[in-house]
Amino acid sequence: MKPAARFPRKALRLPVLLASASAAAALPALAERPLEEIIVTSSRVAKPLSTIPNTVTVIDQASLQRQLAIHNDISTVLGNLVPSFSPARQKMTNAGETLRGRKPLYLIDGVPQSNPLRNGGRDGHTIDPTVLERVEVLHGANAIHGLGAAGGIINLITKRPSDSFEQHIRVDSAFQSEDIGESGDYGLSYSLSNSFDAADVLASVSYRSTGMAYDANGDIIGVDNTQGDTMDSESMDLFLKTGYNWSDQRLELMVNHYSIESNHEWISVPGDVDADIPSGAIKGELPADGAENKVTTVSLNYFNENWLGQALRVQAFRQDFEATYGAQIEPIATFQDPAYGPDLIDQSQNNSEKIGLKLTLSVDDIGGLPLSLVYGVDVLQDETWQALIQTSRTWVPETKYENVAPYLQLEYTGIERLTLTGGVRHEKSELQVDDFTTLYSYGSQFVSGGEPDFSETLYNAGGTYQFTEAWRVFANYAEAFSMPDVGRVLRGINEPGQDVESFLDLTPILTENSEIGLEFDNGTVSAQLSYYTSNSDFGQRLQRGDDGIYTVKREKTDVDGLEFRADWSVTEFDVLGLRYAEAEGRFDSDQDGRVDSDLDGNNISPDRLNLSWERRWTDNLNTRLQMNHLFDRKVRDSDDVTINTFDGYTTVDLVADVQAFGGVISASVQNLTDQDYYTYYSQSSPNDLRNFKGVGRSFGLSYQRYF
Repeated sequence: MKPAARFPRKALRLPVLLASASAAAALPALAERPLEEIIVTSSRVAKPLSTIPNTVTVIDQASLQRQLAIHNDISTVLGNLVPSFSPARQKMTNAGETLRGRKPLYLIDGVPQSNPLRNGGRDGHTIDPTVLERVEVLHGANAIHGLGAAGGIINLITKRPSDSFEQHIRVDSAFQSEDIGESGDYGLSYSLSNSFDAADVLASVSYRSTGMAYDANGDIIGVDNTQGDTMDSESMDLFLKTGYNWSDQRLELMVNHYSIESNHEWISVPGDVDADIPSGAIKGELPADGAENKVTTVSLNYFNENWLGQALRVQAFRQDFEATYGAQIEPIATFQDPAYGPDLIDQSQNNSEKIGLKLTLSVDDIGGLPLSLVYGVDVLQDETWQALIQTSRTWVPETKYENVAPYLQLEYTGIERLTLTGGVRHEKSELQVDDFTTLYSYGSQFVSGGEPDFSETLYNAGGTYQFTEAWRVFANYAEAFSMPDVGRVLRGINEPGQDVESFLDLTPILTENSEIGLEFDNGTVSAQLSYYTSNSDFGQRLQRGDDGIYTVKREKTDVDGLEFRADWSVTEFDVLGLRYAEAEGRFDSDQDGRVDSDLDGNNISPDRLNLSWERRWTDNLNTRLQMNHLFDRKVRDSDDVTINTFDGYTTVDLVADVQAFGGVISASVQNLTDQDYYTYYSQSSPNDLRNFKGVGRSFGLSYQRYF
């Protein structure tokens, strides 16, 4: 590593954060104000937040609704509230969006949504956010939910049925002044919920039509015809959750079907990175079909609070995922084949079908001791493939992944104020790939199939110590197990004589995460400072080729960073918030076992500072003013030469909630100062076709009511 490039920035900022924490500790507490205890379910069983030795962010319903009033995109919400999450791409794809410099595992009620075998960057668009009750984010690599959580877990938790008959309606609209009609967004959601003695049900339908967007100069922002764009699109979500209770038991079914599809009426116009010309768009007809996501998630859960003296949860699930990528006017070189004639226009489609079972048992006070145990087994089968749908060719062969993972987790509370945790999980996996032939552009290479198997035992240990009612310290070590992007690896084989059985690049990724943190909460001020390291001896990194197609590079990668948050109830009516994150990531470019080059923006987020001010003006009026500042970043190679520069920018958002007409009216302004900027992704991966500006000032208005 290069100390001169890595540590001065932290050395300068760390005292500032520590000073903020010290100042927070000096503030007086509100008299007799009870501290709210948040229960986190992403740890497989419900636990008080104060006993979890990890950095955890819980986005509750109120915070979620406030952010959705500004922008109806879950990646944007995460970036506004979790600064260690990458800035949103503002597109249908979320490729390159990371948490702590690594890919997170998306879940819906514990059901995996991410597709690590062929990561097409669409796992951020599998459910409409209006269906969600809250979002729980576990920062850092872990194996709590199995495969794929190298950066952490983002658990999207859906709403629950109400205790009595209740209806909910939400209508919203957004626009920009450049062209109100063309930029207009319209959304409508309706839900019906009730309980009938032992049974309950919640059903909802959501629809959204999204228009085009304009930058701060009033120019239309370029569409991403190939990877997919949320501009000029329509989405629909159908959701059902129903359950039946008896004695200490519950059976619950959740079904969600989500689709989003481009209207395919705009053609991308390349910009010019060197000449500072952004990508644009013009109306026109495109060949092939529009980009689309279709995702169906089904979960059947059985709960028994007293099964042989233990709490039992069994979750059976299925997820069907289909992501169609669009086409360009110009042929993509990778798809060309003389057998189909010159200038072939084709498009790819990712498919994944998952079925799985999660068995969780927990018991407290084992043998009368202050010891609790959580144990069980997870079973997963994932079939993934990628096709070129216009010519019925196979780009990525059908790949079947089978995994069985027993686990055990202990918690000891026998020492006053101290909670110790430790666990082990054994992953046993098999990958099945038949013989296949790569595309013509790779040389039509014949690859022998195989059934390589892998096993890995993962460990975690942590502890929390409550010094006083206000002060807490925590530390943890955890390991995560991930498969590389198998599809990218297999489809790009361009050398003869390869076989799946011995292909080194299919070696799984083991990520080790260590973290230490300090928390303060006196009812008036809450603050947390944490430092983490995340290391993979044989990780993966995305690298874009000349044709715009990304390949996977298997290399040693190290990431370390700081996270700081603070909330201060200045008065009875005012709350100030601060969120800060910085990360440094490097990889081994010459395979000598030492990291020597910086990770770029496709693989790590920029340092970021988020500030907010919330005020309750009256019983019927609340506002939130928030600022997001992304710091400049330089990417250096192994020779200490700067190969990429990111120019940071600052955006400001404002939202106001007014209780009126039996509900809540929300009015918002996104990018209040009309900041002109290129997105983080566009600057990090310079490309004339995707030289996208960020969205300029836009206005939103919504109304929702429970009745």
